[in-house]
Amino acid sequence: MSRTASPTAQDFVPFATAALDFHRALNIPGGPLVTARTELDALHAHLVALHGLLDAHAVRTGQLVAVEGDQLRAARTRIWQVADHLHAAYHAAPRPDSGEVPDREPCQTGLPEGAPELTICQRHQRTAHLARRRTTPADLHAPFTGLVRH
Repeated sequence: MSRTASPTAQDFVPFATAALDFHRALNIPGGPLVTARTELDALHAHLVALHGLLDAHAVRTGQLVAVEGDQLRAARTRIWQVADHLHAAYHAAPRPDSGEVPDREPCQTGLPEGAPELTICQRHQRTAHLARRRTTPADLHAPFTGLVRH
């Protein structure tokens, strides 16, 4: 069994990276001073997709190369932590129509802003379920992975 992807496999990750770099270069210098909730929602979606990709790699690779699998699982956990902070930033950001900062309680309903535009809470809750299933609570809240396998 081969341990690497086939040479004909399409690699779209560089395109995603280039798109983020392009977005930053175009929108940040002349854009608003405060990050819009729609951008926080889009960034959260990007991180959740990256979390899913790292999860798939961690599961497959960990079966073949334990040390690499450990590092990928740690990266997956850190991406989840970043997504969790973005979710919190979203709820700390003022609403565009009123400037009001909403409470987090409506987040539990899954659609505090209404469908279909902003579904950050539904996405966050689905990914939180996976993160809790694949990671210990201690790992989710640890400031350092502590990985030192030789």
